[in-house]
Amino acid sequence: MQVRNLTKRFRGVQKPPGVLGAFRSLFKRRYRDITAVDGVTFEISPGERVGFLGPNGAGKTTTLKMLSGILYPTSGEATVLGFNPTDRKPAMLKRIALVMGNKMQLWWDLPAWDGFLVLKEVYDVPDAEFRHRVDGLIEALDLSEKVNTQVRRLSLGERMKCELVAALLHDPSLVFLDEPTLGLDVVSQKRIREFLREYNEQRGATLLLTSHYMQDVAEVCDRVVVIDRGRLVFDGSLGELVRRFSATKVLKLVLNHPVQESDLRRYGDVLTCTEYQVVLEVERGQVTSVAARILAEQPVEDLTVEELGIDEIIRRLFGEGRQVPSG
Repeated sequence: MQVRNLTKRFRGVQKPPGVLGAFRSLFKRRYRDITAVDGVTFEISPGERVGFLGPNGAGKTTTLKMLSGILYPTSGEATVLGFNPTDRKPAMLKRIALVMGNKMQLWWDLPAWDGFLVLKEVYDVPDAEFRHRVDGLIEALDLSEKVNTQVRRLSLGERMKCELVAALLHDPSLVFLDEPTLGLDVVSQKRIREFLREYNEQRGATLLLTSHYMQDVAEVCDRVVVIDRGRLVFDGSLGELVRRFSATKVLKLVLNHPVQESDLRRYGDVLTCTEYQVVLEVERGQVTSVAARILAEQPVEDLTVEELGIDEIIRRLFGEGRQVPSG
């Protein structure tokens, strides 16, 4: 996949406030242009697992829709599996899949298996390949007792697993995943993450994942692309993201006996403090000296140094409307 200066602008009606404003807008409308994606450029190689991150309204879903051919870009260009996605050629559509956690492609009142059969005909999957492939997906996702149940009677986690089978039964080379674990319980989220990694390793399919659950990205993806206000601001590994945007590290202490929280504040910011466990946030450049002081001055049984969690880094990056510095 190659993306060059991809841009998408929408023209929206600017409605004045109040009843009088609404009445006036019937006769004279004012418009404003909204830039959802602003000159995004990146490449993804076959078989990569890439997380696509950004705050609400950053342009993630709009980008996915342009790359899958649902939306036409205002300017720029993209090549997906050697095709221009806006052409929506059948040869490309048969090699991609789009999984959206807030939308369904299976029919609500039909059993999931019946939906699979319909999609088999849509994608023209041979009988033998269909049976072998779907049986493998059903076994991997532990759905053998659920596929003959009406979709509306399934739990949210079971429906999402069936949606994955529906999306993958034609063996796509590229899978777009937009919030695939949205609203699921912790166990279902974990199983879907494991399944996605296993599917990538076994089939070699390229995965492009957007999610507000940072654990999805941390467990599935080796690389992250971050956009903010429609612009690309970072492209690299999770480790690079942490090092670039986190000026601190976390010290986790296990104590032999309780210590007053006030006695620990001189070492750094106290994130949590219980009787025998303390978590401190310390400037990255001071970790070694602070750890040495703590070991010398406090009743420490164990001390570990960790990077700040990816969830916290992303929260701080995009918290309170902050714009991420590019470069």
